[in-house]
Amino acid sequence: MGDAVSRQEAGPRLIDWRASVSGGVLIALALVVAFLLDTPWDSVSTFRISRPRDVWAVGNLTVPSQWFNVAASVLLAFLGTRLFLKGGGRWTAVALGIGLVVLAMAFLVWATAGKAISLTGMLQATVVRAVPIALAALGGILCERVGVINIAIEGMLLAGAFAGAMFGSLMGGWAGIICAMITGGVFGLLLAALVITYRVDQIIAGVVINLFVLGLTSYVSSQVFAEYRWLNKASPFRSFKIPVLGDIPLIGPVLFNQNLFVYGALILVTLSTYYLFHTRHGLRARAVGEHPRAADTLGIDVIKTRYAHVIVAGMVAGFGGAWFTLGSVGRFDENMTFGRGFIGLAAMIFGRWHPLGALAAALIFGFADSLQQKLSILNTPIPSEFLSMAPYIATIVVVAGLVGQARPPAAIGKPYVKE
Repeated sequence: MGDAVSRQEAGPRLIDWRASVSGGVLIALALVVAFLLDTPWDSVSTFRISRPRDVWAVGNLTVPSQWFNVAASVLLAFLGTRLFLKGGGRWTAVALGIGLVVLAMAFLVWATAGKAISLTGMLQATVVRAVPIALAALGGILCERVGVINIAIEGMLLAGAFAGAMFGSLMGGWAGIICAMITGGVFGLLLAALVITYRVDQIIAGVVINLFVLGLTSYVSSQVFAEYRWLNKASPFRSFKIPVLGDIPLIGPVLFNQNLFVYGALILVTLSTYYLFHTRHGLRARAVGEHPRAADTLGIDVIKTRYAHVIVAGMVAGFGGAWFTLGSVGRFDENMTFGRGFIGLAAMIFGRWHPLGALAAALIFGFADSLQQKLSILNTPIPSEFLSMAPYIATIVVVAGLVGQARPPAAIGKPYVKE
């Protein structure tokens, strides 16, 4: 009894401690913005909204650089002080999300002082770069909502990219997408067999799949694709504009003038949200992830439910992997996913295992990714190696602030043995 009480008392202290650390990080970021991102007081950052071929032209957005960063540092200091003094709870995720966005905007305003960039183009790139992260997070959600940890998302993305490039080169883009999804589903089936039927440790099984896919694709890429280049020369899908909606200033190019993968990701997030939280089968899936024994008692087949969701998650990840080849460069390169699967898992935690929350987190990471490219183009004094670290630094900050606060499904990682 005494141990239980002590654990209950330790819980709030742990949460307050993490909120205090997050608050301290935000305060430190406020100091960085205030003292390191300084510009002349009369400098102006210009962001172009309209492009030459836009039907409806809109004027440029001009921002006083130094005044904006002063306001950004004050906001970061306020968010950090509130977390540090009053604790966080669910507010911690919101504060960290706002803080990361404000920090990224402050860097952008600082880098653009006295210059001009296309805001529409940057936001369009943000959405595009968020796609594989959002799909990886969605694959993780579908697995973990039924109690299966899917560390193998990175390998499934890489396998989907490989299959998309090879079969897209042989049979065309649509066949490449289908084969990428099938390949992801096969690895989902392998993961399900290992962790559900044979009850292998879920973390170890995921790591094994990641290493296997990385080794296999690297070997084929260096030994086969290097000699038979026509096997690695697919035609990527181009952007297509939805009539009328694509002509809306700013919003149109960002949301309604994209390629197939952006539209597919938005549709999958919407469908999965409706499925998990507004259908009977979604309720059963969440019950399996929270209390499989009770779900089994009510007649729900726990094993089949977990198998189905892990396989579908693999197919979603395979579709996300095809973005790297069929939605971008049209060819496969070794380890071209660059850890986006792991960032997707961080987005899943940040979004609290909800598809819409994961999409919002993916957009934050996508913005950080596009920001580092813009900063390198603007010739900022920040070393390019540090800029390339931006998405991963954001991942560390988010996970460090949320692990221990975001509550995963209760049965996650626990094998189920039917009595």
